[in-house]
Amino acid sequence: MYSGSSDGEGHDAQRKIPPPSSMLWVRNLRRYIGSGAGLGSEALMELETKRILLDIFKEKQQRSAEAGTIPSFYKKKPEEGSISHRVQRLAKYRFLKKQSDLLLNADDLDAMWVCLRENCVIDDATGAEKMNYEDFCHIASVCTEQIGPKCRRFFSPSNFMKFEKDESGRIAILPFYLYVMRTVSLTQARIDMSELDEDSDGFLQPHEMEAYIRGLIPNLAQLRDMPGVFVQMYCRIAAHKFFFFCDPHRRGKACIKKVLLSNCLQELMELHQETEEEVTDTEQAENWFSLTSAQRICDMFLDLDKDRNGTLSKQELREYADGTLTEIFIERVFDEHVRRGKSGAGNAREMDFESFLDFVLALENKDTPEGLTYMFRCLDLQGRGFLTTADIHSLFRDVHHKWTEGGNYELCIEDVRDEIWDMVKPADELRITLTDLLACKQGGTVASMLIDVRGFWAHDNRENLLQEEEEPEEE
Repeated sequence: MYSGSSDGEGHDAQRKIPPPSSMLWVRNLRRYIGSGAGLGSEALMELETKRILLDIFKEKQQRSAEAGTIPSFYKKKPEEGSISHRVQRLAKYRFLKKQSDLLLNADDLDAMWVCLRENCVIDDATGAEKMNYEDFCHIASVCTEQIGPKCRRFFSPSNFMKFEKDESGRIAILPFYLYVMRTVSLTQARIDMSELDEDSDGFLQPHEMEAYIRGLIPNLAQLRDMPGVFVQMYCRIAAHKFFFFCDPHRRGKACIKKVLLSNCLQELMELHQETEEEVTDTEQAENWFSLTSAQRICDMFLDLDKDRNGTLSKQELREYADGTLTEIFIERVFDEHVRRGKSGAGNAREMDFESFLDFVLALENKDTPEGLTYMFRCLDLQGRGFLTTADIHSLFRDVHHKWTEGGNYELCIEDVRDEIWDMVKPADELRITLTDLLACKQGGTVASMLIDVRGFWAHDNRENLLQEEEEPEEE
């Protein structure tokens, strides 16, 4: 059809194209940029753009005020691959890159430490290196010259006032330097976590937290020699502790701010210590994030899983801690914290590895609010939010049975019940709530007494155990 067209027909076709002024996008563009006289430079273009956007924003605000409508609290996330999504990711990348460039690196921190030591004074009484506010301002100037303006924010008057001062108004340089290092470390951690936050909502999902931990492994001295086949399992175990403490409502996402302020991150960073001589075997076992602890958890689960089906039955879980946990507690754990399988075969429930991690974390952290909350749900037999004397009697009955089976002296359950009441001192004399257990600071001990015969034995022999701990120190 095009081969037969003549030159005249081509001119006719061109004349049929509507003039530019009739096109909607052209009219809108002209309306926004005017005659074009003010677009002589990029700076003027930027100012004009800001003015237009500000006018649009003010117009929307005025419209909302006149309408009196409820402001929007939900915004749909941009679809994957859309222009909005790409712009959002690019803006996020540039912002995080800018924040990263403002951080002090290792060389900068070393240079700051040298400046602090060279310009401080020695306290004659204690030998500590200190500085007054004049020294502080002088060091700020020296550091700014050597490192650059990015260190200036640490030398503000408000920062100086945060530290304890002696009678001469001087502060020690070491706490100040540690404050700078911790601030830099936490800021870098937040940047790293924000980069992994795919939807930029300020929360990390389990696979994002595992990716963050996987990226830390090469930088943690005690984890560098981890076998490659164990890395995925280690990240799964390590990430679970963050979610146990930072996601109490089990929504499947942990707030980045809460993660940064939690003790879990500090415990993970303890693995930076270089030599094995600096860390004892006991400390490694107590640190959930150590390789020794992660392997212990895996071995424990595999030893309990007798039928090798990847889950634990009630009978298998009863062998945990050499079978010292009570029957009623195991039953309550499955009732409250184990989800029913998809097969739905009768009442049979099996504890998967994730639930087992929750179980171990709760038992090993009974004194924390998160661990005690887990335990209280199991102790609350009727689901009423409080414990009565009848509940205490029912719970301790199994402990009493295991106690007498072990050849110990006869116990009076009523005496133990009264002792628990004296330890907790509940606000309501007839019931014990979770708030009472948290307030008394002995909630973990009370929970151990009611679920574990070994825990009750430790409480009953606390004076002898304390004496045994003191004797080696005296020697």
